[in-house]
Amino acid sequence: MPIHTILLISYQVLIFVGLPLVLGGIVRKVRAWTQGRKGPQILQVYYEIRKYFKKEPVDNPNSGVFAEISPAIALYAAVMIWSIVIFEWAPFILIPFFLALYRFCFVSFAMESGTSFGGLGSGREILLSVMAEPTIILMILVAQSHIELSLTPVSALIGVLFLLLSFVAILAELSKPPFDDPRTHLELTMVHEAMILEASGRTMGYFELASQIKLAGLLSFLIKLALEHSKLFPAGEFGNLTKEFLVLPGALGLAVLLGFWEADSVRRKWTWVPEFMGLCFLAILILGTLVKLS
Repeated sequence: MPIHTILLISYQVLIFVGLPLVLGGIVRKVRAWTQGRKGPQILQVYYEIRKYFKKEPVDNPNSGVFAEISPAIALYAAVMIWSIVIFEWAPFILIPFFLALYRFCFVSFAMESGTSFGGLGSGREILLSVMAEPTIILMILVAQSHIELSLTPVSALIGVLFLLLSFVAILAELSKPPFDDPRTHLELTMVHEAMILEASGRTMGYFELASQIKLAGLLSFLIKLALEHSKLFPAGEFGNLTKEFLVLPGALGLAVLLGFWEADSVRRKWTWVPEFMGLCFLAILILGTLVKLS
């Protein structure tokens, strides 16, 4: 086996194992620094997940089989998304299917307990899914078209706008501001948190680990989407290796940007979400068409 192939596989395995454990901590740390606080350690997410797995879950007396199996299936879906992004063993168009499975597990767990907060969070989560996932499918279709953007000013502007709108769609999929506010637990603002209020112990560990893996997967996918359509790298083995090695610094940079965004952004009204995501979908469709014609 060639030495560059061994290095690439080792690098991908290192990213696959380590990146999900630090990205969430980087987001928290940057958000705290921006707000003038010291913040938790970067590996605090890992420590919390390890603590969760040491405890037995306390199940709701009204829950059933979905509450028992959905955390593990959600983790499986997140790992599949992450492995597709890193190793590219399957086309990216499979990612929305695993995103739907991931979301179904969270919603089924929330609805199984029969609490009012679970129903509230599930309804909002499904609304975000309906708005975000068609846009992500469109992003992937453009990515799979293998179109490269030239370095002309018009093409560069189209590419930057396309990536900004793609970042907005990923914010919606991750339930980040302005679509959700992970910093609060108020009834009027929470989405993701409302669905896992009944989770504890090992169940909470599965959900938290799945969320961190999903965060790493979608941020890395956006980086690969940006690198796939540029002519900054030569064709051949060297260009492919260069693109792969830029995934790690790109994902870390997006995590820092996300930390600043969470510190300075606020959640918007729910009536604003369908209108904005609809405009985002149309803009990505138009930009994708312009990329094809350029």
